[in-house]
Amino acid sequence: MSTEEIQQKIIEEFAYFDNWADKYEYIIEMGKKLPSLSDEFKTEDNKIKGCQSNVWLHAIMQNGLVEFKADSDSVIVKGLISMLIRVLSLHTPDEIISSDLMFIDKIGMTQHLAQTRSNGLLSMLKQMKFYAMAYKAKAQIT
Repeated sequence: MSTEEIQQKIIEEFAYFDNWADKYEYIIEMGKKLPSLSDEFKTEDNKIKGCQSNVWLHAIMQNGLVEFKADSDSVIVKGLISMLIRVLSLHTPDEIISSDLMFIDKIGMTQHLAQTRSNGLLSMLKQMKFYAMAYKAKAQIT
């Protein structure tokens, strides 16, 4: 599935909920379902700067696709990163770099997240795109 198709699916899922309390519960449920990141990857190098909570993001590239794994000590943040992983993981660096994550606005998350959470979400997204750019550059060198 393309990143646009995945985002559309997320938008449709959020359309089932009438209020933001239910949407937050859904985000928390997604966070609970995200597999824990192995302790070996919970390092300072993998820690996202700019997040109020602790968030670790690990990326690997296999067969031309970048796979992301993450964890957080906050279930809501874990839910947010799980949505980003769902959209961006297992795509090429070019797809990740060029992705416009419109689902964030479409589901109303921009208006309902606290400023610190919004900043953290942006930091997570920037780090994912940074990994994609690094893998793209590395592929061009080899």
